Amino acid sequence: METIAIDIRGQICPACLLITLREINTHKTVLRDGKARLVIKTDHRDATRTIPSTVCAMGYDINVTGRKGYYEITIGYRK
Repeated sequence: METIAIDIRGQICPACLLITLREINTHKTVLRDGKARLVIKTDHRDATRTIPSTVCAMGYDINVTGRKGYYEITIGYRK
């Protein structure tokens, strides 16, 4: 499985959500086919709420992991 890594540390919402949605749209075919997952690195705490709630409603699975100094949000497609 391919990992598409996006580092948006330093960005604040709503930019975090908009960048994530753009990347999902760009890679939607491989995400929906289960061939890739999107891994977002962010240091904006609000993004750990806005991104998961929006992306879950679109049918994707989300995992948020706290790292030292940032969060990692992993997005894959729910089959």
